[in-house]
Amino acid sequence: MSGTLNDADRDKIISAGRRVLADEADALSLLRHALDEAFVRAVTLMQDAKGRVVVTGMGKSGHIARKIAATLASTGCPAFFVHPGEASHGDLGMITTDDVVLALSNSGETVELGDIINYTRRFGIPLICMTTRSESLLASQSDVALILPQLDEAGSMGLAPTTSTTMMLALGDALAVTLLERRNFTASDFKVYHPGGHLGQRLLKVSDLMHSGESLPLVTPDMSIGDVIVIITKKSLGCAGVSAPDGSLAGIITDGDLRRHLQGDFMGLKAKDVMTVGPKTVSPDMLAAEALRIMNTKAITSVFVVDGTRPVGVLHVHDCLRSGVA
Repeated sequence: MSGTLNDADRDKIISAGRRVLADEADALSLLRHALDEAFVRAVTLMQDAKGRVVVTGMGKSGHIARKIAATLASTGCPAFFVHPGEASHGDLGMITTDDVVLALSNSGETVELGDIINYTRRFGIPLICMTTRSESLLASQSDVALILPQLDEAGSMGLAPTTSTTMMLALGDALAVTLLERRNFTASDFKVYHPGGHLGQRLLKVSDLMHSGESLPLVTPDMSIGDVIVIITKKSLGCAGVSAPDGSLAGIITDGDLRRHLQGDFMGLKAKDVMTVGPKTVSPDMLAAEALRIMNTKAITSVFVVDGTRPVGVLHVHDCLRSGVA
């Protein structure tokens, strides 16, 4: 069908898409400037909650509520979604007096939210709402009302929830990120909640992937080359670290170091005779992605991990690749 479109039709399609995006961008700009003390109170209530943030909404608002709950949970703020209809049939028991409820409704008059509103009022559970109508039942019964600018929905008919749900979604992100910053949430914390997928791979640390303990190939400076070869072969990492008497890493012996000393009385040599002094090392807390970049830059396949000067592990390039770090 696309082959039958003329330039005028294509321009109309692009124009319609741009018009919707412009309407929603304008709405977000208005929302940005509309943030006031209510936003501060909402963040404070959520931050001080001993329990969880219970997010709820019906229809399209419910879809946005689910996303907000997921974002809050993944950024260190315990949260979950409760469907208003299910709440009326037993799920109210999931909400405790230690929780905070965040209710979304464009009109503020969503009938299905009635039981949740009554429940929070009866048991003194803090209620925060997102709505476009400050005079609505939901806003009047809430402890904090986050009022969205009243704007037409995007599109020529202005019927389907578009602009309003975009503002709700963005305001939910604003709450989550503000809470994240106030909780001093770190990349390490983020990794705990995102162990899988690309985010988890990007945040893996060297300590998550390194070989340590019995797998660590360590030799002494006076160890014979024959014994060094046995250890390198047994540990299967293509290298051995030379441990000084004080426990520090004195050097490293790789397959390349062994090959470079094959001439002459090779078997009469000791570890200290063939080791590379001052090898490149990384720390256990370094991101694996950064360690991989160092190995690529130095054209090496493994690197020793040191805690101060003491060798505690070895990271091999294959460990990074198997874990999806790239």
